[in-house]
Formats: sequence, structure tokens, C-alpha cells
Amino acid sequence: MIVFWAFMLIIDLVIPLSITGFGKVFMKGGPEEVNALFGFRTAMSMKNKDTWEFAHKYCGRIWYKTGLILLPVSVIPLLFVFNKDITTVAIVGLIVMFVQLIPMLLPIAVTEAALKKTFDENGVRR
Repeated sequence: MIVFWAFMLIIDLVIPLSITGFGKVFMKGGPEEVNALFGFRTAMSMKNKDTWEFAHKYCGRIWYKTGLILLPVSVIPLLFVFNKDITTVAIVGLIVMFVQLIPMLLPIAVTEAALKKTFDENGVRR
């Protein structure tokens, strides 16, 4: 049971550690060139180099801070089910994981709104 609990803890730390890490990378501007393989890739963020850097820095700040907050918040629920049966640990672990999706995905919409507020439809700063 303890092995499964540790496994679920590691799994539940993947999202906070990932968004913290990507947030740190993105705060520096993300990938140097606009590309379709890696980075904050939306139609608006890929308009030009300025929108690309803005989107990465903006989203990066949010993700970095959110990831740091999510780290302890993700551990606490699992501490309450330490040494409990596998089903209980699995349910709590899955709930934590699904709740983490909200702060992981919400910054994408917030960044898009900031892009539209800062740039016109052609990617020119307002």
C-alpha cells in the first residue's frame, strides 16, 4: 500500500513540477523562433516574434507561480490517505490530478485574452 501511495504522490507531482518548469522556461521568452512544435502555440501567439514572446512570458509567470502553489496543495490531500487502502488512495490521487487540470489549462485562456487586449488581430501592439 505504501508503494502505491508513493507512486500516486509522484504522479500527482508531475503537473505542478511540469508547469513550474515550463513556466520558468517560458518566462525567459520560450523558444527563440516561432514554431509549430514546441511552445505556447495558438493562432494569436504565432502571429509574429512580439506576440510569441509576450505569450510565453505572460503564461510563464502564471504557470510558474501556479506550479509553486500546487506543489504543497497536491501533497496535502495525499497525506490524509497515507497508509489507507489502494482504492481510497487512487480516488484521492485522481481527484487531485483532475483539480490540477484547472490551474494548468486556465492560464491558456487568460493569456489569449491578454494577447487580444495587447495586440490587434494582425499582431500589432495597440
